Amino acid sequence: MDRGLIVSCQALPEEPLHSPFIMGRMAKAAKESGAIGIRANSVADITEIKQQVDLPVIGIIKKNYPGMASYITPTHKEVDQLLGIGVDIIALDATINQDEKFLESLKHKYPNQQFMADISTEEEGLRADKMGFDFIGTTLVGYTEHSKGIDKYQVLETLIAKCKSSIIAEGNFNTPQDAAKAMKMGVHAVVVGSAITRPQVITRWFVEAINNEKN
Repeated sequence: MDRGLIVSCQALPEEPLHSPFIMGRMAKAAKESGAIGIRANSVADITEIKQQVDLPVIGIIKKNYPGMASYITPTHKEVDQLLGIGVDIIALDATINQDEKFLESLKHKYPNQQFMADISTEEEGLRADKMGFDFIGTTLVGYTEHSKGIDKYQVLETLIAKCKSSIIAEGNFNTPQDAAKAMKMGVHAVVVGSAITRPQVITRWFVEAINNEKN
């Protein structure tokens, strides 16, 4: 996968744009504007996206299981489903919330598949690097209880300096300036989702800013 911008094209069932058709067109628009890859959720969305663009796809399946904190590609079942549709890179929760034996099994069970570790701390990133993950993303920095208040740029700086894996900046890189800063630091790519493909979130940012001025 080339260096550059990866656009996350995702919409959950409760969101207005939830539709494989719409996500496929989001991916097409992203490619036309220069994106070098797509991150997407679910077999249906990814299948449609792969019909619309020939970009590398980072695939995930979000699935909640009772008693399990991890929900991003949490078990072998989801990994196998993504393998079945030819996803280029499979991303999954590689935080301390996920079973370590599951993480260690991936490269042994699927030696020819590329994997991306979604982490929330420097320690988790360094662990994923030792496990042989191809890519490590800061996707969950600030989203786990044990990473609240952590500086995502500090995590990036440490992982870039110490890891053999390619580092991907993801998680609240909401402006072109944020993305450019991460690239300048030396990341392989930057994933941007909400700021590009979730209009309800973008609208909320503007409404809140305007309401603050009104008040």
